[in-house]
Amino acid sequence: MIKPQLRPTADQTFRLVADPADRNWNFVEILARSRREEQQGEIEAACNTRYHAVQRLEELLPDSGEVIFEWEDENSQAALEVIYCSAIDHFLIGDWEMAAAMFEMLLELDPEDHLEATIRLAYTYLAMEEYDSYDDIANDISDKYPDKEILTLWNDFRRSGSLPAGEVRNFRKRFGVYFEEFVAAEHPIDEDYLADIESERPSVKALARELWLQTEHLWSAFPKFIEALKRA
Repeated sequence: MIKPQLRPTADQTFRLVADPADRNWNFVEILARSRREEQQGEIEAACNTRYHAVQRLEELLPDSGEVIFEWEDENSQAALEVIYCSAIDHFLIGDWEMAAAMFEMLLELDPEDHLEATIRLAYTYLAMEEYDSYDDIANDISDKYPDKEILTLWNDFRRSGSLPAGEVRNFRKRFGVYFEEFVAAEHPIDEDYLADIESERPSVKALARELWLQTEHLWSAFPKFIEALKRA
């Protein structure tokens, strides 16, 4: 059996190499297994599958020196996806410190940010009131994303307790459907929504609801922001 190792490539990246039969290091299989567990309603098992895999991976990484995973390598890419999913697991339960640590680990291993972890890390930093850390990455988030407007508004609200009128107008103008979703009284996960979001080309309305659902736990923990947005 091949011992798990980080094998350097000619591009100065690394491939996570292991025996495909080793269930602890075949990250393609680990990712698939955790998804099967989710589909079967075994949410805790899925979270544990991902978390324990990340713990093993951390032990393999060197204490110093830059390690960048080869995105085109199937097992290495799957390992990055497992880290991301585990970070999201912690993000969704409000374990901000663990989520931030995993997102930071992911960005060190994948500085090109193929999975767009920077966006979720920015939400996490604001939840933690780590404003300097937020400022360091805020400009890395493209203005084309509605998240950028939401983060900008929440950042101002977290720091000052008020919403800048100009930014609210900008949010409504550029991402009106998202604004309406975030101030709506209900966000039903009904058959129409599920059919829309699972289609090949989801509508903007469905994408707006998806973003709400992805961040809803934040607004449950920090409800004053949404209350202020509704009054704006």
